Amino acid sequence: YMGVVLLGLAIHGLIILPLVLWLLTRCRPYQFMWQMRRALLTAFGTDSSSATLPVTMESAENEGGCSKRSSNFVLPLGATINMDGTALYEAVAVVFLFQLFGIELAFGELVVVVITATLAAVGAAGIPSAGLVTMVIVIAAVNSSLAGTGHQLPLAAIGVILGVDRIIDMCRTTVNVWGDATAAKVMTLIAPDEV
Repeated sequence: YMGVVLLGLAIHGLIILPLVLWLLTRCRPYQFMWQMRRALLTAFGTDSSSATLPVTMESAENEGGCSKRSSNFVLPLGATINMDGTALYEAVAVVFLFQLFGIELAFGELVVVVITATLAAVGAAGIPSAGLVTMVIVIAAVNSSLAGTGHQLPLAAIGVILGVDRIIDMCRTTVNVWGDATAAKVMTLIAPDEV
C-alpha cells in the first residue's frame, strides 16, 4: 500500500508535473524545483499546505521567478483546492481497503472511486491528515454503489492505515505544494504582470 502510494506520488511529482511545466513554459523544471526547495521542505515537515503558504509565496516570487500577481492568485487558491497528491492517495487507499476486506471492485466502482476521490480532495482542508476525513466520503460513495451486493466496507477500516498516514501525508503535501508552484510558474509565463 505504502509503496504504491509513494510510487504514484513520485511519478506525479517527478515526471508528470515537470513534464507539464516544461511543455507549457519551456523552462527547466528541476531547476525550478530546486528554487522551490524551501517551500517543499516546509510542506514535507508540516504536512500542511496552508501553513506552508507564506513560504511558498515567498519562494515562488523571490527564488522561483513567479510574478507577484500569479503567486497571489494561484498559490492561495491551490492551497485550498489543488490537492492532487491527496486525490491520488485517497484513490489508492480506498481500493487497498476494499481489497484488504475481500471486496473486489468492478470498473464502475473504480470510476466512482476516481471521481469522488478527486472531488473529496478538492474539499479537503490544507491541514495534516485532512485526507483521512474526506476518505469517508469516498468509502460511502463506493458502499452506495455496492448496496445491492451485500458487501460493504466498514468506515472503521480507515484505522488500518492510520499508523502510516503521517509518513504518506508528508509526501502528498509536498506534491500538493509542488503542483501549486508549478501552476504559479505556468501562469507567470502565460500571463506576465505587464499584460
